Amino acid sequence: MSRAAAARRRDPFLAGLAGFREFGQATLTETDAGIPYFINEFWTSGQRRSHAIHEVSYRACFKAQLPEFFIRRLTRPGGAVLDPFMGRGTTPVQAALSGRTALGNDINPLSILLTRPRLGPIATAGIAAALETVDWTHGEITREDLLAFYHPETLRRLEALRLWLAERLPPPGEGGPVDPAADWIRMVALNRLSGHSPGFFSGRSMPPNQAVSIGSQRRINARLGLSPPERDVAAQILKKTRSLLRDGCAPAGRAARLSTGPAWATGLSAGTVDLVVTSPPFLDIVDYAADNWLRCWFAGIDPASVAIDRHRTEAAWEEMVVRVLAEMARVLRPGGHVAFEVGEVRGGQVLLERRVWSAAEGLPFERLGVMVNAQSFTKTANCWGVANGAKGTNTNRIVLLRRH
Repeated sequence: MSRAAAARRRDPFLAGLAGFREFGQATLTETDAGIPYFINEFWTSGQRRSHAIHEVSYRACFKAQLPEFFIRRLTRPGGAVLDPFMGRGTTPVQAALSGRTALGNDINPLSILLTRPRLGPIATAGIAAALETVDWTHGEITREDLLAFYHPETLRRLEALRLWLAERLPPPGEGGPVDPAADWIRMVALNRLSGHSPGFFSGRSMPPNQAVSIGSQRRINARLGLSPPERDVAAQILKKTRSLLRDGCAPAGRAARLSTGPAWATGLSAGTVDLVVTSPPFLDIVDYAADNWLRCWFAGIDPASVAIDRHRTEAAWEEMVVRVLAEMARVLRPGGHVAFEVGEVRGGQVLLERRVWSAAEGLPFERLGVMVNAQSFTKTANCWGVANGAKGTNTNRIVLLRRH
């Protein structure tokens, strides 16, 4: 019996991965470059299979089934779950839904605006009542270029809503009392700003997780021969609210903690976290500032002030991962786990999990292996650059670490 096989038999979690057959196929276990791999379909790729409250768009986000898989197996109710690159907040929200303490951090203050409103009880009736207090006639167009996206009356309503929100919420990145209804309304509005269907405030545009430029939107309008139609902002916010809450909301429980800053400086106390589930930016593949410029406008965030790292080399990216893992080692309790997802980049030619594996060397972690969650593969070779899609992320590749 190999050392890797013996370790799997001794470890209940690894034994569970090796014996996983929930979707009808056995886990393929292999060692490559000295790293144990566990390859299977560990959660479904189907759409709308998770709780409805997760249906908030954000570029390059993972499905809620990913953190749920680890939360259920590696923590108990009341345990603390952290994502230091929380993005739209999938991990903290799933932690709250699972009765765990939600901890989240991101360098972009937009992340708190997308996450915080979904971490506690909220009622549709309260949102409807709050929307009735907005003076929709109070807005004035301050950016004519945004008419590429919006009908003039829609844009005036959005400006009126921005004024109403400013009276009830502190500026992004600053402390102060938060009106839960206004917080929720801003979150929903941020996710209705532009999209490809009548459910968005804009005319026909690109999917909502990637706002196009003004020039690109004008070209879309010209190509389609369309002008942005007038939208009922309040009605669309209420409709999306009902959709997000159709499965209920997160229960009232232990207070969540969300912060804005670099992932290697969370400010959490040492030894207080049970599980980290996270996914950092993949090199320089995604330009989060460009994708979110319209959301930043609505929220009053200067994208140029958000220092999102974009690493052009693997070595620079690995240096960042070392800093992050050192912080995770500090905040994790002994026996706590890290599930560090890296996906695929550059057509599967760059295997970032090997960089994470290297970054963890010398830190107080036991390196357990790499899970490859793949919905379609026919032979082992496919897992070292999956061929079931030409672009994008075809597999989740998760480095598993345990704190000594």
